Order: sequence, then structure tokens, then C-alpha cells
Amino acid sequence: MRIATRDAAAEAAARTRLDGLVKPLGSLGRLEDLAAWLSAAHGVVPPRPLDDVRVVVFAGDHGVSGMSAYPREVTAAMVRVFLAGKSGVGVLAELAGAKVRALDIAVDWDGADVPAEVTAHKVRRGSGAIDVEDALSEGEARTAFEHGLAIADEEIDGGAELLIPGDMGIGNTTVCAAVVASVLGLGAEEVVGTGTGIDEEGRARKVAVVEAALARAGAMKDPFAVLTALGSACLAATAGFLVQAAVRGVPVLLDGVFSGAAALVAREIAPGAEQWWLAGHRSTEPSQAYALKALGLEPILDLGLRLGEGSGAVQAVPTLRAARAILADMGLLADLA
Repeated sequence: MRIATRDAAAEAAARTRLDGLVKPLGSLGRLEDLAAWLSAAHGVVPPRPLDDVRVVVFAGDHGVSGMSAYPREVTAAMVRVFLAGKSGVGVLAELAGAKVRALDIAVDWDGADVPAEVTAHKVRRGSGAIDVEDALSEGEARTAFEHGLAIADEEIDGGAELLIPGDMGIGNTTVCAAVVASVLGLGAEEVVGTGTGIDEEGRARKVAVVEAALARAGAMKDPFAVLTALGSACLAATAGFLVQAAVRGVPVLLDGVFSGAAALVAREIAPGAEQWWLAGHRSTEPSQAYALKALGLEPILDLGLRLGEGSGAVQAVPTLRAARAILADMGLLADLA
């Protein structure tokens, strides 16, 4: 896969303009870095307005959902909440002027009562319990990845200027902890957090599950093998979504632990794709911190969020628009009388 190249000349021109604005050098801090990053992504100074922002929620169930404070049936129920526009990300996305699309990649239900487009990219019903079996059958990780490529194309062909991968799945943080630990060679104790808010006893059970999963799967170098043994169809689809955005040269705002784990695997599949991704916010889950450090990404916001769904990344959209505005609308020192 050929990853698009961001425009270094546009980034340099943006930084020159930023230094000439009516302000002390560097006084707008991270906003200046984001403005230059967007200019490089768009190849023009100032960057284009981010008018068409799209969140795609990848939904799926996991065999390790017993690690959560909530039953796995919540995943299917939440898909209906997304469709009704009443989810956390739905409310926050509306404020940010972003659109939300929910997709069933591996929810354990028949989905007969939802629109056909919701299940059009479905790979399977749920995933295996990773402590005792592979999450996916042979070939399903690649199939899901290819669905992710197609989903990104659908959004970009529809006019998307900024993409946000969301997630919904009881057990997501357990799977992500295992994937991040496997890719980075970390221990379960280092990467396992409290997820939906489990107590210390629950966290200890979760650590044991991740330890068992890592021991069962063993060392792996192939990212698709990692997705098959420890991941999920929705994680593989998200990885494909991230890679195709980079191929098409469309910026991505990563959300929390789920998109962080997917990005780590996506970078293994398509090195260099990470140049098109920004980290929208800092999750409370430790595996996200390890993933972002490995990717060289610094979160834009730190609000203590742990909802998922794309909700944290959506909150960073106004910050990106503010970064663009300083390049587009501020005056120049040279123009002062």
C-alpha cells in the first residue's frame, strides 16, 4: 500500500506565517503545531476548513466480555442507541458538527431490525475468548481489514475531510490490552486498566485473562496473526480504516484505547501511515499511553474520558478548527502601521 506523503513545503510555509502573526513567537503553543500539521496534510496555507467530519463506530462483541462491569448484550443495545442519535458520541458530535455512522462488524445478534447498511460489513457474530482460543478464524482478520479499507473509501468518496474511528464493544479494553502487550512486548500488569470501572478484584481477573491469552498465543511478528489470535473483527476493520485514510491522504483523529491499539497494528501493516493520524485525547487506560508513545503521538486533550465511541476525539475537533483559524484569520506583524 502506498501511503500518501504530507507536504513538507506547506508545513514550512505555515510555520513561517505563524512566526509572522501578531503575537509573540510560539505563544499559541500546541495550536501552532496543529496548524502546521494541517497545512502539511492539506498541502496549502491556510488549511481547508474542516467542514465534513465523520465518526464511524465499529461495533463488535468479544468472548472475554465477562471482564466488564456490563453484560455483552449492551453492545447490541448501544447500536440502536447510536442509530437513534442518543449516544454520548452522537450528542457531542452534533455540537461539533460531525456525522456519526454505526456499523455492526461482529455484534452477537442477528440485527434483523436495523437498516441493512448497518450490517453490510459484518464479518461474524462475536469473537472467541482469547484466553482459551483465537479471536478469529483463519482469514477473517484480512477480510475485516478489507472491510475497513472499503468503509474509509465510502466516507472519503462521500466528502469526508476528517475521520474519527469510534468503537462499541463490551470487552474492548481487555482485547486492546492483549494486542498492545503483544505488539510491544509488555506484560499484562503494565497494560490492563479498569475499563468500564471494574474494582481491583475485577482488574486482577482481567490481568489473569490477558496473561493467559499472551501465553497461549506466544510471540508473533505478523500483525494479522496478532489480530487473529488476540484481536477482533472490529479491531481489524478499524486498522484497515486507518490505513486507507493514510493511503487517501485524509487526516484521522484517533479516539481512545481501541483506536490506539488498532493504530499500533495498522502501523505494523503499513509503516508511515501514522503521519496522517493525530491523537484526539488521552484515555485513562494504560495500554493507550503505551500505544501512543510507540506511535510518537501526543494527545490533544486530557479530560479523563473513558467512554470510547469516538467521544474524546470529537472534543478535539474545535481545537483543530481553532488551529486553522489562527492561520486563516490572524493579522501579520508586517501589516501593522
